[in-house]
Amino acid sequence: MKAPIIRAERFRRAATSRFRAPSVDQVTVEERAAAFTRRSIKTGAKLAGLKMAVAMCDLTTLEGGDTPGKVAYLCRKALQPADPEYGVPSCAAVCVYPNLTRYARKFLGADSPVKVAAVATGFPSGQYPLRTRLEEVRRTVADGADEIDMVINRAAFLAGDHTRVFDEIAATKAACGAAHLKVILETGELVTYDHVRLASEIAMQAGADFIKTSTGKISPAATLPVTLVMLEAIRDYFFATGLRIGMKPAGGLRTAKQALAYLVMVKETLGDDWLTPELFRFGASSLVNDLLLQLVKTVEGNYQSADYFSLP
Repeated sequence: MKAPIIRAERFRRAATSRFRAPSVDQVTVEERAAAFTRRSIKTGAKLAGLKMAVAMCDLTTLEGGDTPGKVAYLCRKALQPADPEYGVPSCAAVCVYPNLTRYARKFLGADSPVKVAAVATGFPSGQYPLRTRLEEVRRTVADGADEIDMVINRAAFLAGDHTRVFDEIAATKAACGAAHLKVILETGELVTYDHVRLASEIAMQAGADFIKTSTGKISPAATLPVTLVMLEAIRDYFFATGLRIGMKPAGGLRTAKQALAYLVMVKETLGDDWLTPELFRFGASSLVNDLLLQLVKTVEGNYQSADYFSLP
C-alpha cells in the first residue's frame, strides 16, 4: 500500500501548483463544435463509423428496479448487439450499480471481450463520507469490476477546494488497484466551460484513466461543446506528459448522427489513436438501437422496424 500513497502524494504536491487551466472562449468552442455536425460522411465510412460507435458503447442500467435478470439481458445484448450476418462487434462494457457487479461478472465470464463497469463513490451525488466511498470501490473491484466510474465532489470543487477534489480522486485510484478509473465531472453542475476545463485537468493529474461528462441523472448531460473542451484538455495533457487519457461522453446521446459527429470531433482533435474503445466510450444505452437501425439501413437499403431490435 505504500507505493500508491507515495505516488499520490508526489502528484498532489506537483499538481497543487498547477491547478490552473486556460480560459475557454465560449463562442469559439460552440462554433467549432457545431461545425462537426456538418461533416459529410460517405456510405463506406459511415458503415465503419457505425460499427466503431457500437464497439465504444457502455450499455448501462442504473435504475432502482434493476435485477440480476435485467443485468443478464444487458450482458447478452452487449455480447451480440445484432444478428451475426451484419458483422457488428460487441459493445465495450456493461455498467451497473455496485451490488450487481458480481452478477455481470458471472454472466460475462472471466475472459469476456465486454468489460464490467460499475458506478461507485456514492453515485450520483458523491456526497458520502470518503471512507464509505473507498470501501465501496474496493468491494466492487473484489466482486469483479474491470472499471470504476466515480463521481467527483462537486460541492468541494465549486467551493474552490481543488486540493480536496484531487486527493479524493487519487485515493479512489489507489483503491481501484488494477481496475481502470473513469472520473465523472457532472459537467451540468459545473456551470462554466472554464470549470469543466479545470476539473478535467485535476482529474487527469490525480490519476484518471478516463474523464467522463455526466452521470446521466441531470440535464444538461453530454454536449458537443463540453466534450470538445474535455478533448482539448486531454490533448494538451498528452502533449505535456505523453499520457493518453480516455474520454466518455454520457447522457443525452440518442442518435447515430450524433455519435458520428462525436467520432469526427475525436479524430480531428486527438487523432486516430483515440478512435478505439480503450480510449473513447459512449455512455448511452438508447444510442445502440439507433446505431443498429442505421447500420442495417446502410447495408440493406431500407429501415427495419424498431421492434426488430431488443430494447436497450
